[in-house]
Amino acid sequence: MSGGGDLYVTGAGEPVARRAAGAPGRSSEEIRRDIEAQRQQLGQSVEALRGRVTELTDWRRQVREHRQELIVGAAVIGFAVGGLLALRRRR
Repeated sequence: MSGGGDLYVTGAGEPVARRAAGAPGRSSEEIRRDIEAQRQQLGQSVEALRGRVTELTDWRRQVREHRQELIVGAAVIGFAVGGLLALRRRR
């Protein structure tokens, strides 16, 4: 971050405090714990994102969940194509 301070964030991603870079009172062990906690949260976020992407890109599941909409859409397209073909034949 610019401004020379660190922004500390809660597990919910909300900023809670700023501390000047190199501020006294933080031991190297506290910094290591913070880094490890952030690493774990990042790992969990990546796994959750991977699961969500897999879920959204599973076309078979999408077809199962949206079968009614697909049937209606196919019927509308079928009627539109049929109507266009019928108009062409009349000319």
